Amino acid sequence: MNSYYDAVILGGGPAGYTAALYCARAGLSALVLEQLSPGGQMATTERIDNYPGFEDGVDGFELAEKMQRGAEKFGAESEFATVTAVHLTEEPKRIETTSGPVTAGAVILATGAGPRPLGLPEEDKFRGRGVSYCAACDGMFYRGKSVAVVGGGNTAAGEALTLSRLCSHVYLIHRRDTLRADKSSVAPLLAADNVEIIYNAVPTAIEGETEVTGLAVRDQATAEVRILPVSGVFAAIGRVPDTALFSGQTALDEAGYIIAGEDTKTSVPGVFAAGDVRTKPLRQVVTACADGAVAAHAAAEYLSSLN
Repeated sequence: MNSYYDAVILGGGPAGYTAALYCARAGLSALVLEQLSPGGQMATTERIDNYPGFEDGVDGFELAEKMQRGAEKFGAESEFATVTAVHLTEEPKRIETTSGPVTAGAVILATGAGPRPLGLPEEDKFRGRGVSYCAACDGMFYRGKSVAVVGGGNTAAGEALTLSRLCSHVYLIHRRDTLRADKSSVAPLLAADNVEIIYNAVPTAIEGETEVTGLAVRDQATAEVRILPVSGVFAAIGRVPDTALFSGQTALDEAGYIIAGEDTKTSVPGVFAAGDVRTKPLRQVVTACADGAVAAHAAAEYLSSLN
């Protein structure tokens, strides 16, 4: 890892590696800083059916690796390290990591978002022992067992469908009377004979001693509480943006997302936001990639303006 790059990209998901690809092809030295492995949330998706060019779908982890290799083919670098601090208003901009400090002329923030917790008192106690946020990652541990998925959007529908192929029974719990997921996502759920959708209900407690044995859900109309006999609880109620490091340095909205328009420009000159981390109406792999390309173009323009 060098000490200076034209562009440093924080996050190795689809937005980050697309930005790296376009930066490298524009002749910029580019570094992707990723904490764990390429792909972000995409890498935990068993099959992506709505990314153009893959008519039979594509494994999220496989697509992530292809994106990484594509960016590195043109000269982008990757460093797997934890970012501990950022100094976005300095010139050059400075990023501190567990592998050492690095400076950059421009920074692209593509840190994405993590799963939103259910907020139940027992949730932390049972993480890894019955509570999960990724069916593709942990579904195999519940083969032949009953599980519950909490949520009503496309993510929840996808999680429930993935689990229906592994588990004996899947409860899908949604607080409204209709699912928010697209019709194309709901149809296979309705056709699955081992998926039970519970509408107008919210989870209130996770049952068990050392492992999950049940989930208490309350009917919002009658206030009746029902205990579902499940071994696993999968939360799919939205995401929380990974922006703690940027608080006080760049403008965030009330939900913590970075305020940036379609040009990906943040409130700090030379700092750009791409993917799920920025304010936007639709968060999909394809929109993250689009953001990455725009952010790279904006970064190149910014750097040119300094000369």
